[in-house]
Amino acid sequence: MTEHRHPKSPLLDNCPLGLEAQAYYDADWYRREQQAIWANNWVYVGRVNDLPHATMRRISVAGENLILCKDGKGKITAFHNTCRHRGSELCIKNEQPLGKLITCPYHAWSYDTDGNLISLAHATPTEDFRKSDHGLYGAQTRIWNGFLFVCLANEPRDLTPDLGLNALANWPMDSLITGHTLVKDIDCNWKIFWENYNECLHCPGIHPELCDMVPIYRKGIMSAQESQGWTPDTPNPPALKEGARSWTMTGAPCGPEFPDLTPDERANGFNFVTVYPTMYIIAHIDHVRCVTLTPMGPERTRLKAEWLFSEETLAQPGFSAEQVAEFATIVMQQDGLACEMNQRGLRSQRFRQARLMPQEFDIHHFHQWVRAQMAALPGDKT
Repeated sequence: MTEHRHPKSPLLDNCPLGLEAQAYYDADWYRREQQAIWANNWVYVGRVNDLPHATMRRISVAGENLILCKDGKGKITAFHNTCRHRGSELCIKNEQPLGKLITCPYHAWSYDTDGNLISLAHATPTEDFRKSDHGLYGAQTRIWNGFLFVCLANEPRDLTPDLGLNALANWPMDSLITGHTLVKDIDCNWKIFWENYNECLHCPGIHPELCDMVPIYRKGIMSAQESQGWTPDTPNPPALKEGARSWTMTGAPCGPEFPDLTPDERANGFNFVTVYPTMYIIAHIDHVRCVTLTPMGPERTRLKAEWLFSEETLAQPGFSAEQVAEFATIVMQQDGLACEMNQRGLRSQRFRQARLMPQEFDIHHFHQWVRAQMAALPGDKT
């Protein structure tokens, strides 16, 4: 398999072992990776322009109950959803109006939107109590390309999209509007979905529509660089089938093309950007889709897909964002079924761990990333 492999080929020169089977269903492993991975990295929680001013919203990060706040001036903060008095929830609905204060519904302790304790309501503390010691427990927030991220760590790791922070610089990301949303729970570990995302050996058998749209996927590879006999001088084939320009059912753009894209970005047809562990983004010439992963348990993952469009595209007479989403929805449904099949099979007592193929280099890199993250957890020997 590897005798014709060019040194610059991404293919592996060996068949390494994958993660141990218990990494996909063991409750203790899940608990530890919530701490090591999900609590220490930036987690995507929504588009900035989808959170109204003067609003607080309940969110969950690494299993923690949080509130996301956007005050009347648009300033965004995040806190653990717990009052410093006796621990009551502060936000009891999925979304609530937010004035100048965050007021506990139990005993009416109040905090400003920076988390400082302002009022104890009817309580009468003694001299040993200091308000300044009893502010809300905060979480870090960050905005990138209109995407809002939260991190529980006091000193967050860097936000590191695989193609860099400027990967989407030529798309008008900040001004894009959410036109359609799909939420789906699938019965698999979150890592199973990332593994499926990171290879195309499954594409010929699972994705007939996608293989028709992207001809190279019919070969079970993601790019020409993975082909046998590839060299840097090998010309790249067209990314999409003849006549197609975007991932829609017809292949036609759904609206005006983004004006500032480079010739290569247009020719690519689809531009993937990955942000472990939380999301990936597919930027097309006419719209953008982002997909978020949220672990709901050792063997359950929530997927949320958002289709983003320019205001001009959404304003077209008769425009249907749901119709634009139809193609990618088919692909995601197929991936979900494949991931559930994978999860059920690896539960076998005889299965110990995967044996990866050379084309599964991105899965191997993902496993290395997971192992490194887990090893950073104090006392963890994974």
